[in-house]
Amino acid sequence: MAILLSLVAGLPARAQDGPFPRNMVQPALQQAFTAILERHLEPAAPADLALWSLRGLGAVDTRLSAEVVSGLLRLTLGDRLLAELLAPAQPLQPGTPPGAARPEARPPADVLASTLTEFYAAAWAASPVLRHAGAERMLQAGFDELFNHLDPYSRYVTAQDALEARERRVGQSSLGLRLAGGRRNVVIIASVVPDGPAARAGLREGDQLLSIDGYPVSARRITEAAELLEGYTDTEVSLGLRRGNRRLTISLRRSSQPSQTVRAERSDGLLWLRVSHFSAQTTDDLSTALLDAFSGPQAPRGVVLDLRGNRGGVLMQAMSVADLFLTDGPVASSLGRHPDSVRNWRAAGRDQAQGRPVVVLVDGRTASSAEIVTAALSDRGRAVVVGSSTLGKGLIQIVVPLSNGAEVLISWSRVLAPLGWPVQGLGVQPALCTSLGLDAVQAELAQLFAGQAPRAAVLARLRAARAPVPASEVSALRNTCPPAEGRELDAEVAKVLMDRPGAYGTALAR
Repeated sequence: MAILLSLVAGLPARAQDGPFPRNMVQPALQQAFTAILERHLEPAAPADLALWSLRGLGAVDTRLSAEVVSGLLRLTLGDRLLAELLAPAQPLQPGTPPGAARPEARPPADVLASTLTEFYAAAWAASPVLRHAGAERMLQAGFDELFNHLDPYSRYVTAQDALEARERRVGQSSLGLRLAGGRRNVVIIASVVPDGPAARAGLREGDQLLSIDGYPVSARRITEAAELLEGYTDTEVSLGLRRGNRRLTISLRRSSQPSQTVRAERSDGLLWLRVSHFSAQTTDDLSTALLDAFSGPQAPRGVVLDLRGNRGGVLMQAMSVADLFLTDGPVASSLGRHPDSVRNWRAAGRDQAQGRPVVVLVDGRTASSAEIVTAALSDRGRAVVVGSSTLGKGLIQIVVPLSNGAEVLISWSRVLAPLGWPVQGLGVQPALCTSLGLDAVQAELAQLFAGQAPRAAVLARLRAARAPVPASEVSALRNTCPPAEGRELDAEVAKVLMDRPGAYGTALAR
């Protein structure tokens, strides 16, 4: 069916700030929509994708708005109609007979790209605000609104940001520190890597971060604070801090040396392993710590794996870290619409903790790769999890480069725990919950000492969940142990479990 086009007469053929860059915009749209339609985790109708993209232009020029009326996609500037096109049709679904009528002769991504290009051209001609913002901002606004409807992690990365991301190191890692949100929306220094730039400059855990290079920071926008720390190797960043009643300004130089992600300590006969994030070296560092501890004459009686505040990192490191504690069997799997998104990971090594008890500490900031490790060890009956509900980030993204130098990051598969439940949204549930306070912990421990696993019903309900999980069920499960930041109580509970093998065994049972 031919596309119906109605453009208002009298619009200027050339924008005052330059012609519409059609040769840049249309190929980028075509490449992006090909990937989204084929690979995104959730199917979406082309008409919806077009409408969402057009509505995103309103973030640049608030006078622009879009709607669908009687199958026609309309773009207006105030009360002025700029363009009207037939809304792109739904593509044929898998299994449709070869002879079935096809709504569009061209591939849906091509129709989407050409349709939006016409709308974008009309908006460009009519809106000085849009022309001033530029084509990259226009594309970003369209994709931002589109991805707002699809999932929280897919995004469009501009050409400049994509270039810088390939050339720079992550600031938190190269500076040897980790940020976290504190009370009253303050940002605090949550941890400092020994011998890193932050430690050498005198930063301490608990310091309040006020500004980065003069820009004030808030826990409400902590992601932006982390991004402000990013920069090129061997460049400086200035931090404004509060320590008690004192205000400090400290300059740090970003290091070119990879930071250590694993911190190992021996205490009370236990090996405490703190993993701050997952880098390319994490498995090797963790393996070295385990081998060193268990090769001597006084091997530890148990291992506490502390993943609190660990936001994840390299996905494959999660699989190999879990493998350090398992001998065989499933670690995780992934499932999406595209055949290439379906994968299974299995353990193939030997248990480097030599079968000793393992407790994993988690909190509301434990995410992504750290959640995968926790879910694997919990589902497989290899570790007892202590803490609170974790973040619930269990989507895998692919990076699709575009012809304009930009990229789209697309969530294309869900991570499933060994027993088949999705990590996304649900997060990992602990066997002992500490986020409800001391009285609740004591009550759970009392049940454990009596031979009853206090959260067995919650864990059974979690493990029975299958994607897509209704929002009401996600909320109900997470409310049984609300996400919270780690606390000293976590480590105390871990010690109790290590001291009481019977209680550990009861908590471990599936």
